[in-house]
Amino acid sequence: MIAKPHRRRPLLALQRAGAILFFLIHACASAAAVPATSVPDARRDAQASTDARQLAARLYAAGPALLWLGEGPARARLALRLLGKAHEHGLDSSRYGLDALARRLEGAHDEASLAALDRDLSAAMLQYLADLRFGRVASAYRDATGTAGGFDVVEHLRRALADGGMEDAVESAAPGIPLYGRVKSMLAHYRHLASVAPDWPALPPAVPAALEPGDAYAGSAQLCERLRLLGDLERQAPASCEDGYTAILAGAVRRFQARHGLAEDGVLGPATLAALAVPPAHRAAQLALTLERLRWLPPLPPGRIVAVNVPAYRLWAFDTNAASPEPMLEMRVIVGTAARTPTPLFIGQMRYLEFNPYWNVPPSIQSNEIVPKLAHDPAYLVRNDMELVGTDGKVLQLAPAEALARLRRGQARVRQRPGPRNVLGELKFAMPNPMNIYLHSTSSKELFDRSRRDLSHGCIRVARPADLAQFVLADPRRWDAAAVARAMLPGPMRTVTLARPVPVVLFYATALVDRHGQALFAQDIYRQDAALMRALRMR
Repeated sequence: MIAKPHRRRPLLALQRAGAILFFLIHACASAAAVPATSVPDARRDAQASTDARQLAARLYAAGPALLWLGEGPARARLALRLLGKAHEHGLDSSRYGLDALARRLEGAHDEASLAALDRDLSAAMLQYLADLRFGRVASAYRDATGTAGGFDVVEHLRRALADGGMEDAVESAAPGIPLYGRVKSMLAHYRHLASVAPDWPALPPAVPAALEPGDAYAGSAQLCERLRLLGDLERQAPASCEDGYTAILAGAVRRFQARHGLAEDGVLGPATLAALAVPPAHRAAQLALTLERLRWLPPLPPGRIVAVNVPAYRLWAFDTNAASPEPMLEMRVIVGTAARTPTPLFIGQMRYLEFNPYWNVPPSIQSNEIVPKLAHDPAYLVRNDMELVGTDGKVLQLAPAEALARLRRGQARVRQRPGPRNVLGELKFAMPNPMNIYLHSTSSKELFDRSRRDLSHGCIRVARPADLAQFVLADPRRWDAAAVARAMLPGPMRTVTLARPVPVVLFYATALVDRHGQALFAQDIYRQDAALMRALRMR
């Protein structure tokens, strides 16, 4: 049953967020199309993590014996100060043994203890630099040896020690994209909010369950103060916080809803109250996880790129060679269901389009869904414009009972013919990968009106396929809007190869910051935040 659409959708903040992903993928070298687990297994990660002591051995191979303490403690104290700022990057300074190193620095006097401390300081700094560059948790996006992507942690530290640029070495180890810096600043802001408002009780429930502007509300004073603290209601706003749920408060609620992926209707309902109850400390934790995820990403080639942030149900398309950081295209998407078929996170290469595609039903859907339906309804294939294809690729004309038997024996497969019933709609955007994930249009366009859109078997349904086709084809003379529209008319399937593959970044972040400095949050639909937090605690 299709849920009723909300009155308004969260468009404004998500459109502004499009510029975020431009900076996420801008100005890079080439990268292969690689799958990436959303949160790597912590046991595998423990085996693959950077061995800072082995890196330290390389650092000392060319001498001198003391790199931090050879001319007194000043350089060592600088290293400790830098390690003490690890929290600014969402990292924990205790990971690097900061307190123990500080105590040892005060008590180390003999040659052996100074040498041991010097090497341990180097190991701590190498680990810190590696964490900043590649992330703490191993990702399939990157190598965990400390030398991936042309960045050698040892050489990076060696140069910094030689030229005295330790502060610059730390900053340049972290991702240089503007988004990283904005998230880092917002992390500090939400930590400040958590310190000034440690108590963050839930607001009184709305009676009735969804308040409209003008309704009485016993919690209006608390709501007013919370919206002011979060920046959605200006401090100097003339609204009286004792006058119930006013139009001014409803406007501030709309701004809050826009930043949190909620329907922008200004109605104070259960979902909005639940989001208002999330304390700043939790938002800070989300921002810290985004910093970690940004450290996972490899460089990508300049040019046209498609990016999807899965929990935000949003796609942005950019040309990183363009002068403007604004996305050329932005649209809603539908992603894989959280319960059974979550969309995998990876970087793919879109290589061709199929106009009026066949839908070759995946084996799992065929066995788990199509076969049971055919068993109960012999006309199921006919009614859904489906046909059987044999192992030789030829269409089979079989009675329903024989068709069912062939399917159960694995001697045939099901495909759906092009047309208005085809679940792929009029367009398929193919990016060959082992998981058979791709982008496509859909015959169920009403689903884009839902606020929660994890509804697919893993592939990504796009709301504006014609616009996306024009973007990736990048040939306005041959493939203008009229040409794409003609190709999408009912007819035989047509395959069009792209002149240049277009990278597709499937990303997962429940906290971002737009170019205007607005914090944007999304629901953790796949519970990947909790999984990543657990993986980080195990390190």
